Amino acid sequence: MAMERDALAESLNDLFLNLSTMVRSELQGANNHLELLEKMNLRVGEEYKEFGDVASGLRVFVEQLKSKSGGFDEYVRQIEAIEDQVAHFESVISMLDKYVSQLESKVHSACRPPQ
Repeated sequence: MAMERDALAESLNDLFLNLSTMVRSELQGANNHLELLEKMNLRVGEEYKEFGDVASGLRVFVEQLKSKSGGFDEYVRQIEAIEDQVAHFESVISMLDKYVSQLESKVHSACRPPQ
């Protein structure tokens, strides 16, 4: 009976040893995953910081462009005024062209020999 108890105790000891080894391995695997996630988070954080630096530089560049383009506003207004004048001249020229065509037609009619 003592021998059976020793065998049972040894079997239970092996069971608990194997179980603790298994739990330790599971915990080590989870720990490895967490370390990997931490490294990935650090890397992504570095990339986002670089993106932030780029975005900040772009913002400054856009502000500079806005301040430079502000000097062109007067020229843009002048160009738009010229475009309006050209459109008005085109309509006047079109009216004059029609009038000249009518005059030519009347002159040709007046200069024809009677039939």
